[in-house]
Amino acid sequence: MKCNFTITFNKTSLQKILLAPFFLLLCLIGHAQYYIRGEVKDEKNQPLQNVKIYLHSSRLLYSSGTNGGFGILTSKYYDSLTLKADGYEPKSISVKADMYQRINLKLLFPSTNLQKQRLISISGDMEKNGERHLFGNESYSNLAENDFVIAEKFPVTEFSIRSDKASYTNIRRFINQKITVPVDAVRIEEILNYFNLNYKEPVENKIFNIESQLTSCPWNNNQLLIINVSARKLNFEVAPPGNFVFLIDVSGSMDMPNRLPLLKTSFQSLVKTLRQKDTISIVTYGGTIGVWLPPTGGDEKQKIIKAIEELNAAGDTPGEAALRSAYKLAKSSFIKDGNNRIILATDGDFNVGQHTEKELEELIAKEKQSGIYLTCLGVGMGNYKDSKIEALAKRGNGNFAYLDDVREGEKILVKELTQTLYTVANDVSMNVKFNAEMVKEYRLIGYDNKRSAMSDSSNILEGGEIGSASGVTAIFEIIPTEENLFPQAPLLKNDIASLKLNFRLPEDSSKKNIEYNCVNNYKDFKSIGSNLKFASSLTMFGLLLKGSKYASAVSWKEVEKIAKESRDINDYLQNEFITIVQNAHKLYSNKIKRKLRR
Repeated sequence: MKCNFTITFNKTSLQKILLAPFFLLLCLIGHAQYYIRGEVKDEKNQPLQNVKIYLHSSRLLYSSGTNGGFGILTSKYYDSLTLKADGYEPKSISVKADMYQRINLKLLFPSTNLQKQRLISISGDMEKNGERHLFGNESYSNLAENDFVIAEKFPVTEFSIRSDKASYTNIRRFINQKITVPVDAVRIEEILNYFNLNYKEPVENKIFNIESQLTSCPWNNNQLLIINVSARKLNFEVAPPGNFVFLIDVSGSMDMPNRLPLLKTSFQSLVKTLRQKDTISIVTYGGTIGVWLPPTGGDEKQKIIKAIEELNAAGDTPGEAALRSAYKLAKSSFIKDGNNRIILATDGDFNVGQHTEKELEELIAKEKQSGIYLTCLGVGMGNYKDSKIEALAKRGNGNFAYLDDVREGEKILVKELTQTLYTVANDVSMNVKFNAEMVKEYRLIGYDNKRSAMSDSSNILEGGEIGSASGVTAIFEIIPTEENLFPQAPLLKNDIASLKLNFRLPEDSSKKNIEYNCVNNYKDFKSIGSNLKFASSLTMFGLLLKGSKYASAVSWKEVEKIAKESRDINDYLQNEFITIVQNAHKLYSNKIKRKLRR
């Protein structure tokens, strides 16, 4: 069977058919996607991590990855970039999408960018004065407590999120020794972090879980907005291999039972948990600096433990040169896509070489570009330099803990190993925007800034590092508007605030964020969960220790009462906290009695 087909086109139809591919081509060109790839290195050809890369065509900000590499989508074949990094000269370049970019940044001399102070929180107008607080031979950053802010005038506040815990154990050390706590040693956010309260593991493939609760304030007629952020939990068995450099202070000041011997026991406990794919090195400093143990596999546990056991304390504390040596060794054994980290253990008494906080911060800010994290472990008493160790951890893209006994060393380095040594997100900060219809004034409790940082008009907010399975709690004290008073007024349906959690993933150059609405889920304090109540008792404890002007209605008995009613009776640390509160009550009551007698 034969079929004949005849197709006829008129002139107009033929023109449309012929022009269709042309229009399609134009459309494809108009929506073309190009990929700008490249790497950023310093003058010595060393990779620079976390370099800020601004794409001019889209006005978006990116960052270089662990090995200095970056890949950026753009709709332009020709584009331009501006690159900035702490301690380096900014650089603007024109790029073509089909050319691989090899970019080198020059060091700043003098390093003016590094001298800018970093803020923990920014909320409206801020007081500006002060420097550093000394307590005997110990040093602490002089902090300015956050004040109430008018929501209608300044609705947005921003603060850095970190999983540091050092303040609580340092406070415990003072109270156990029947010594009142230095005001600037009290960082309420670290007291809350220590207990990892209300942790809820994020659902599959999510980095964070966020929850909030609005409740009545247990010490006055205001309200509390409690925000919990829980980070994803990593399985240690399948976590990336670790390249750990123990940087251990073996100077003369470490020759006390609660210093070097405590660290030796703690590090030996950590070594027992290592996997074959992990690598351990040891750099020591005290009089001289040396590689005590070259890179050694995690399966050679006895060799590593023996090397730690043979450490002895003597000499000065050349901290600056020791840090340089540790970074050099970490770079030599760098594991691509691994967990490259220096663990500095010291009483913080750097007395040879660069030793001011500012000088040490500048050094660390340069070195962290290599993709190496810095965890700081503080020990000791009498000459403990909290301000220096805290500054190093924050500028070194790491975290900070204080070990007051062997049990705490095992908690931080064994039980909470992945929290301490494995990062889930970097450069983490939170923006909270309050609804002025419901909130008259608000105050962020904790997250206090150094007074010296507040005197710097540049006001740079520096995000923090969050470890695996970490739970972070932020608490705002709120003065509600007349329309939002409870229980007299009806429950308004509006959200009390909206927030944005900003962060970067360890192996990703782009900035990410999660948005969350703090719904008006008001409950009376008696009706909220026990973990939230316990968090409130911790907050009240911190306010009393700080002698806060906002704690005039807070009493030691009320702190103890709330803690007892809300504690987990099977949790040793929560039970211990009640004992600490009781001892603090006696200590501070006796202090007041002595003042009255005088």
